[in-house]
Amino acid sequence: MLDFCVIGGGIVGLAASLKLMLAFPGAGLVVLEKESTLARHQTGHNSGVIHAGIYYAPGSLKARLCRAGAEATKQFCTENGIRFETCGKLLVATSAVEVQRMDALFERAQTNGIECELIDQIELSRREPAIAGLGGIFVPATGIVDYRQVCNAIAVKITALGGQIELNCAVERIEEQADQIIVHASGRQWRARQMVACAGLQADRVAEMAGIQTEFQIVPFRGEYYQLPKERKDLIRSLIYPIPDPDLPFLGIHLTRMIDGSITVGPNAVLGFARELYPKLSVNLADVARYARFPGFWKVIQRNWRSGLAEMRDSLWKSGYLAACRKYCPSLTLADLQPYEAGIRAQAVMKGGSLVHDFLFAHTTRSFHVCNAPSPAATSAFPIGDLITQEVTRQRQALN
Repeated sequence: MLDFCVIGGGIVGLAASLKLMLAFPGAGLVVLEKESTLARHQTGHNSGVIHAGIYYAPGSLKARLCRAGAEATKQFCTENGIRFETCGKLLVATSAVEVQRMDALFERAQTNGIECELIDQIELSRREPAIAGLGGIFVPATGIVDYRQVCNAIAVKITALGGQIELNCAVERIEEQADQIIVHASGRQWRARQMVACAGLQADRVAEMAGIQTEFQIVPFRGEYYQLPKERKDLIRSLIYPIPDPDLPFLGIHLTRMIDGSITVGPNAVLGFARELYPKLSVNLADVARYARFPGFWKVIQRNWRSGLAEMRDSLWKSGYLAACRKYCPSLTLADLQPYEAGIRAQAVMKGGSLVHDFLFAHTTRSFHVCNAPSPAATSAFPIGDLITQEVTRQRQALN
């Protein structure tokens, strides 16, 4: 019998697996991933940013884990020869209202202990000649990396420590018994003393398989991106973000330098009609029917229909997307917005209609579930792994 069965081969599941192997040397551990490769979904479709944590409420789990995670991620990359770059992030205010929000965000960053600099319009123009705005906040610690490379390096360490990684293993059923937990996946089964689920876009379904009465459901939101042509790769020096609207759940369209030298533009945030299908207009009827039956979904739609319509408009009409970009980068043209693969965010929505903005966990006697791991989950993966290991250790002690 194994000590641990971990469901999910994204960065959170892999980081948790590595931390468990380090905490319990010689333990038997298997990672079950339903896809043919690791980091296939959220981890492999994110922007590759190592976040510094400027947005998050002081004292929140997000704020704590992000700061610790940024340091841990950079250290891991340095130790394992993974290229990353600390290029900094510039949040740009383009109106008087955004200047007020910028000042409030700067104060929050000071409270969180985030190193940042408030700059005026002249300094903004000097640092980023292609960017227009009334001022900005520069966060020097923000970096970029390829998280798929990070995942592959973590996987190497897991197997070197004696762990197993099983691909093409979609979980079908979970049986929790008095002395073990049995995970059935793709016609096979694994018996373990404890289970950890980091199932991302399928987190609610896996939790329900384990017998948890969930008060939330995962609703997919598509983040649609464009990529700038190669001749515009020197357009910006740092990452360029808008000042976020505190009344909206997502950050808005930004310009992101990627570690391969390209620049992406996005994302918007539109309701997805499939959890794991990426081409535009993809539909999975089972996914749609599931959230259509969920009362919390309709409450979210009721509260956010105006912004939702605006996002949908920009998704369908490229010119609307361009207008959002040109607020702070006026030289962009329609021809600059070239195709790029979308990402899908697993957004936990509570039955009462609230979006879960922080991490959400659940457990049974022998299982621990990461039910919501929003951005900056990739940045925070290593301290999330520490947190999971602490919880699993407490659970283990209670079982003994």
